[in-house]
Amino acid sequence: MKVLSKFHLDGFILGLLTMVLLGAVVPVSGSAADIFGWITKAAIALLFLLYGTRLSPGEAWAGLKHWRLHLTVLSVTFLIFPLLGLGIWFLGRDLLPADLRTGVLFLCLVPSTVQSSIAFTSIARGNVAAAMVSASASNVLGVLLTPLLVVLLMTTGGGVRIGAGAILAIMTQLLLPFLIGQLLRPVIGGWLTRHQPLVRYVDRGSVLLVVYTAFSAGTVQGIWRAVPPIRIAEVAVICAVLLAAVLAISGGVGRLLHFALADRIVITFAGSKKSLASGLPMAAVLFAGQQTALIVLPLMIFHQIQLIVCAFLAPRFARKHAEGEPVPPVSTVPIAATSAR
Repeated sequence: MKVLSKFHLDGFILGLLTMVLLGAVVPVSGSAADIFGWITKAAIALLFLLYGTRLSPGEAWAGLKHWRLHLTVLSVTFLIFPLLGLGIWFLGRDLLPADLRTGVLFLCLVPSTVQSSIAFTSIARGNVAAAMVSASASNVLGVLLTPLLVVLLMTTGGGVRIGAGAILAIMTQLLLPFLIGQLLRPVIGGWLTRHQPLVRYVDRGSVLLVVYTAFSAGTVQGIWRAVPPIRIAEVAVICAVLLAAVLAISGGVGRLLHFALADRIVITFAGSKKSLASGLPMAAVLFAGQQTALIVLPLMIFHQIQLIVCAFLAPRFARKHAEGEPVPPVSTVPIAATSAR
């Protein structure tokens, strides 16, 4: 760690890059991929159970009541992002083929991530309770809003068939473990307070697992072989510019609306994220019979870029607190606050 500090390198960012490389060179496939998928789901469920044990019911209720913050996050996700995507669609006619431009627009329409939004908010010492509500609401509403936006803004090859499976998955994998954690809080809450590194390792470990399994899936499906390297580089640049624009807009909106730093962190991390876990299955349904691999390529690239950038930003937000900017009581749950989704 001292060597990394000497060269100003963050161990978590290096870990993310390592997972990307492993997913490209040594992808997991077949039954092993199924095992990794279940391990990843278990790690995310464990993470939310630990969140439940660390958040008091009062803090969770305070996060739920913060409607101005939730409305701001949803506006960034489902209004500002689509507008930027439309701009790229029209301006990029001579730069990208139709499938990749469709993919860039599609990534702007999918909901925010849940796990990484909360994990990075926690690392940055933001309003974790509000982040849980905002990110979860984005995913639940996205089941309806994303197909609707696709129908309004894009041409699909068939009818939109979105069932209740996504909502059920959110309930069973995220909400249920959190509620169990709330029930276990009187029993193990004190022990976890004395063993904070455990939650930090679960935070980081779950993110690394998601990156490796997602990148492995893209490699096995041949996404990276279907596009020339120059096209991948062009998409990466567009995704980086898109993320920079959203981060600047979300940060500016947070200051303009006079949100506290802890809440601006939520807007930054929950508002700027796009969910690969939600986007991939939606794309498989919405674009059945089309070049789905090419359409989801921008989302996969954006997903990796957002994780690396947010891993870079989160510790810097945490240092703002250390430098003296006040933090509201609701955001003082130090889940993995000393670590770097």
